[in-house]
Amino acid sequence: MWAGVDEVGRGPLIGSVVTAAVILPDHYDLPFLTDSKKLTAKKRDYLASAIREQALAWCVAEASACEIDELNILQASLLAMRRAVEGLSIVPSGVWVDGNRCPKGLSMACEAIVKGDLTVPAISAASILAKVERDAQMDRLHKHFPLYGFDKHKGYPTAAHFVALKAHGALPEHRRSFAPVKAVLMQASLF
Repeated sequence: MWAGVDEVGRGPLIGSVVTAAVILPDHYDLPFLTDSKKLTAKKRDYLASAIREQALAWCVAEASACEIDELNILQASLLAMRRAVEGLSIVPSGVWVDGNRCPKGLSMACEAIVKGDLTVPAISAASILAKVERDAQMDRLHKHFPLYGFDKHKGYPTAAHFVALKAHGALPEHRRSFAPVKAVLMQASLF
């Protein structure tokens, strides 16, 4: 029994990187299962609910913006993946990870699969759970800081995010090691 693992949120300037691990049963009813980026928000929400109901086990985990700043985004992503696998209620015999690297410290076999979120259903399911959770985090942040537009760009480095960052400054949740945030913080320290 293998688990699929994927992450969401390596590119944003703010918030955690979110990962999920999913063990699917041999038979499941999850139409449209694919990479989360290929789905509408409505389909992702529907599938996330169905995945949580049908999966033999699933876990969503993360690494915080502080951990990203301390470790770097790659190492923080791998840490969050390991946390998701270790959080499963069933220990898998192996894990398929989307991408080209496996997290260190796993107690089971691991296979990295480039574009696995398109070809391996368990990885697709993990991609969807991680994306739904990360988007929900950005929606909650938007409620507290609506001037930043997190409900629209989800923290990614868009023109609107750059404008808001320059106009209103960096929030505690911003990733200080990322160049655009670092530049805003340096600019603010000059005044």
